Amino acid sequence: MPITLTGHTLTLDELLQVARGGEQVELDEEVAGRVRAARALIEEAVPGEPVYGLTTGVGVRKRTRVPAEDLVEFNRRLILEHRVGQGEPAPQDVVRAQLLLIVNAFARGTAGVRLELLQHLVSRLNDGIVPTVRTLGSLGMSDLPANADLAHGVLGGFELAAKEGLALLNHDGFSTALSALAFADAERLLASLDVAAALDLEAFAANVGTLRASTRLRRLLAGSYLWEPGAARNLQDPLSFRCIPQVHGAAEVGFAFARARIADELNRSQENPIVLVDEGRIVPVGNFDVVALAQAVDFARIVLVPVLSSASERSVKLLQAPLTGLPEGLAAESGLPESGLSEFGVPLQALAAEARLLAQPVSVETGSSSHHEGIEDRITLAPLGARRLAAMTELGERLAAIELVLAAQAVDLRGRPRLGTATGAAYEQVRRLVPATARGEPPPQDLEPVRELVRSGVIAHLAHEAVHHMHEDV
Repeated sequence: MPITLTGHTLTLDELLQVARGGEQVELDEEVAGRVRAARALIEEAVPGEPVYGLTTGVGVRKRTRVPAEDLVEFNRRLILEHRVGQGEPAPQDVVRAQLLLIVNAFARGTAGVRLELLQHLVSRLNDGIVPTVRTLGSLGMSDLPANADLAHGVLGGFELAAKEGLALLNHDGFSTALSALAFADAERLLASLDVAAALDLEAFAANVGTLRASTRLRRLLAGSYLWEPGAARNLQDPLSFRCIPQVHGAAEVGFAFARARIADELNRSQENPIVLVDEGRIVPVGNFDVVALAQAVDFARIVLVPVLSSASERSVKLLQAPLTGLPEGLAAESGLPESGLSEFGVPLQALAAEARLLAQPVSVETGSSSHHEGIEDRITLAPLGARRLAAMTELGERLAAIELVLAAQAVDLRGRPRLGTATGAAYEQVRRLVPATARGEPPPQDLEPVRELVRSGVIAHLAHEAVHHMHEDV
């Protein structure tokens, strides 16, 4: 069933369905009236007073009047002049999400475009048209280069009218698409790391006394041997084990905040100028300043770092015989000259260190006052923040893959005690891809299948099931 766009109700889950699932869209029945009413104001303004980007040039050329007979050519050229993006093409799901966000924004009826243009864009989206949009070049204050690439690719021979060129350029659909998809992947990783952390506790034979306050972890460990008297080996475990509820709980709260900001941006006006039909005015605004989006993505990276660092620390400790009581490096037997899985400690620390470096906020950057006579003196760097979140998530997926493999090996060395329902399922999924490392064998040479297991959402689903059952019991 197609997703109905109103301009006000698009959700993150619906965006994922369109961007990655190829779901079709349709316009709400009230959209046409709003769009036509806004367009009527645009048509009335053409012969009147100067209106930025409608009857004038843009940037420093706002002083230059565009004659009515040149408006079609002016709008065509406006798209071409802004095709200055750099770098590799953006992933197809990002471009589909970008186009969806433009369509949803136009459906609000504040951009002033014709209904014919909106319907053309809907058709291109539903036809699966995915233009080449270059990744680099946007400051997050209207994604001008990326939007120009998209517009050029979807318009074909469609002829633009007054203001439509600027409407296609002057919004942050690319930044928002990048941020929404990167955040969705990070949310999935965080749920996977919950499961991996619970399996770590079983691998370490950790003390679960402090976990009684964490309902989610209790659910993940439901049925585990750890709840039996005397199962814990230590009175106090290392902080990376003891503080899982605090670290993961803080990340969950932080992600809820970031999700709310991103969800709000999916339906927010980002254009300039804005058409206010009820007031009969076309008003210059700064709606393209998506600093709230940039800050939300910055915050998501910051709160994810302690989770990744703690996962790395727990995994490294699983390799140390004095802490685990198991063979050094999780080798198959004690006293062997072979390394077992010891060398995974190196990539673990490398991945965590690189992730920490990506957490530096980018929304604190300041712009240059030199471009366009100092008019464009602010930047948000929202696209950079989103790309860094995506990069951090990829590192986290690889770290989680190692964490799961090490925890599974430790569980085997403990004689495969009774695991929790969720953690036992995670263990079985890992063992389906990577067998235990026996005496005389090298460590697993390719963990990409386990990383894909994390990325696919299979591990995260175990966490979601635990939460679902938790709510059923309430």
